[in-house]
Amino acid sequence: MNVEIAGTTAAEIADSVRALRERGLLSPGDALPPVRELAATLGVNRNTAVAAYRQLAHAGLVVSKGRGGTLMAGAAHVAQEGIAADTVLQDIGSGNPDPRLIPDPATALSALVGRPVLYGEPVIDPELERWAHEWMRSDLPRSDMRITVTSGAVDAVERLLAQALMRDDAVALEDPCFLASIHTVRLGGYRAVPIPVDEEGMTVEGLRAALDAGARAIISTPRAQNPTGVSLSPARAAALREVLRPHPYVLIIEDDHFSMLSVHPYSTLIGPDHRRYALLRSVSKFLGPDMCLALAATDPTTAERLALRLNPGTTWVSHLLQRLAHAQLSDPRVRAQIAKAAAHYAERNRAFTDALVERGMRTPSSDGLSVWVRLPVPARTAAARLMRRGWLVRTGDEFRIDEASPASDCLRLTVHDLDDDDTARLLRDLETAAR
Repeated sequence: MNVEIAGTTAAEIADSVRALRERGLLSPGDALPPVRELAATLGVNRNTAVAAYRQLAHAGLVVSKGRGGTLMAGAAHVAQEGIAADTVLQDIGSGNPDPRLIPDPATALSALVGRPVLYGEPVIDPELERWAHEWMRSDLPRSDMRITVTSGAVDAVERLLAQALMRDDAVALEDPCFLASIHTVRLGGYRAVPIPVDEEGMTVEGLRAALDAGARAIISTPRAQNPTGVSLSPARAAALREVLRPHPYVLIIEDDHFSMLSVHPYSTLIGPDHRRYALLRSVSKFLGPDMCLALAATDPTTAERLALRLNPGTTWVSHLLQRLAHAQLSDPRVRAQIAKAAAHYAERNRAFTDALVERGMRTPSSDGLSVWVRLPVPARTAAARLMRRGWLVRTGDEFRIDEASPASDCLRLTVHDLDDDDTARLLRDLETAAR
């Protein structure tokens, strides 16, 4: 490599590489000097060079290939949730709710009345705030709780991390993890620290290791963890709270995305004396993804900082949308529809996982919109075989935090909306693909 990297601090070295890339002097696939060589050339400590490469990796500008060195990154494919576009395959990897089970908002829309909301008014509708306080405190009885509203759970996570962290701070994530959480952490320039997930939720050993690695925030899914479908058991939650007890200022973000649809009780990492916390509940899974609204129950300090990022007139959530959400959530008929949807997802997923067990395929899934299937062959092999039979699936590799970890042997399948004939065909094809 004939280009010259400059700088004496990690930030200056990283900026130098960025500038060389922008000027076209570094291209995707080009190798950067080994850490020791770069440190010697620039006359800096080896740790400074390591920190510079870490910053570049977090920004997605370089990739580490182990003994293959550090290479300039190209425009890599980024996995996204949702329906796959332009495919003739039957998509069972979307993770979507059944549109037939989403309540029709027409009745609530026709009843929406009230005066216009003006600049400078509170960001949350008073009736929605009162309703949310009652809902959240029934599960998390904190006297210091404040309610804020955001444009969905992903928006809330991004704002919560931004108000609490600085670039390169460590954020602990479940591994495997929800795609949006992985992207949010990486795009924010934070350092993702994986915590393994088993059939009772994130592991105690994994949380302890993440705290030892300097995690300043933790993102947890207490129920229907995406992609595995597992829920935090009461015993595991108690053990995790004990590990967190000496760390009251680590920000705990609980994304209870499946709340009203879950068949499991809510168990929490948030202890009674924990100082920084946020319980998030989006309405997307039961009122529809297009509602783009989530409620955040937080400690007062976090609420104040979050409110500064939701200034009225700029980034607030429409009060019409808030009133629509409240009108639906407080309607007994809509709540009955949501309960019916919860029973449907639970029954369809349970029937599918029971059929998998009969065929010798194990799954820890117990809740959620999808099932997590463990196979005796690599997931990519099974996915390719299923593709030849007309199915589009999600492999577990897409949900990994550590890209250097072994290839996954799991698939995430969204099967709740398949009819009986398609379900039977998928089970036969899965059995064949797993051989």
